[in-house]
Amino acid sequence: MNNKIYFTPGPSELYPTVAAHMATAMANKIGSISHRSQQFKDIYAHAVTGLRALLQLPDNWDILFVASANEVWERAIQNNVERESFHLVNGSFSKRFYEISLELGRQATKHEVAFGQGFPIEELEISATTELVAVVQNETSSGVSTPVNEINKLRAKLNPETLIYVDAVSTAPYPDFDFERIDSVYFSVQKGFGLPAGLGIWLVNDRCVAKAENLKNQGLSIGSYHSIPALLSKARAYQNPETPNVLAIYLLGKVVEEMNHHGIANIRQETEAKAKLIYDYLAISQTFSAAVTNPAQQSQTTVIANTQVSSAEVIKKLAPFDMVVGSGYGSYKDTQIRIANFPAHTLAQVQALIYKLQELYG
Repeated sequence: MNNKIYFTPGPSELYPTVAAHMATAMANKIGSISHRSQQFKDIYAHAVTGLRALLQLPDNWDILFVASANEVWERAIQNNVERESFHLVNGSFSKRFYEISLELGRQATKHEVAFGQGFPIEELEISATTELVAVVQNETSSGVSTPVNEINKLRAKLNPETLIYVDAVSTAPYPDFDFERIDSVYFSVQKGFGLPAGLGIWLVNDRCVAKAENLKNQGLSIGSYHSIPALLSKARAYQNPETPNVLAIYLLGKVVEEMNHHGIANIRQETEAKAKLIYDYLAISQTFSAAVTNPAQQSQTTVIANTQVSSAEVIKKLAPFDMVVGSGYGSYKDTQIRIANFPAHTLAQVQALIYKLQELYG
């Protein structure tokens, strides 16, 4: 039996009730039901209704299910960019979105800062002909967070027709987005929702839908079965164009129901309290230090720490105590560790991790 607590940035620790919901799903053979049945439509409706309530999503937004958050990069460019996109790049994942736009033949522009740095929103120069601006609210590779109030400043700098896409892969449901100032948010379930990987969530407003339909009406290719119009034609009837990950949607609905019962305000407060414990420890540690030095840009959900010993050593020493942290990303693999702080991680678990790190390294 695996008793480890996974503080890895994704896949991460499963939400505490997932095992029970999985057992119920197996007992009821959820994996065998038709994706065109009323039973599945009810499962789908339960998940999206719960998500809409949890995120406080306005009525002019729709919830689409795709294979992963990374899929959205390609779908977004196909559906919402005819010529130009603009990308804020400060890590590996934000850079990949930019590269995909280039690969799809668009004129992609990037404003890139050093790994671990944030963006001076006021200083950005964005062309009036830009159709989509991509910003990662929380860069999982570097631990840099772009505060929601900074993202909100983008709208005033843009052509009114420009769409703002926000990557919330490693923060949702924590951020309190102003959905009147952005146009799309996307994330996966294996991080903040504490579920097995295999499901992406793509939130789009009516402006994204209109742009996709406009491009389609011009005779331009916007993709096939996972274009916005194709997804939407089924989503509004609580279905997907193809057979989706039925089990994941079922589990999502169950976990979101519990999150709503607990309250999003409590989830946010607890996330910040746990993050403070970790950062307070990093400030006094003899071995670790916060990789992101600007407190306003320090992620609350994926804490990145520089380490004076190799990440492999840290992971090895924690293993006997059933604790798993992530190594650094890419070229920082050996010199950083990444500590996830999602709703599935309890205060007691975070305290235990900090205590053990103090005991091992001071």
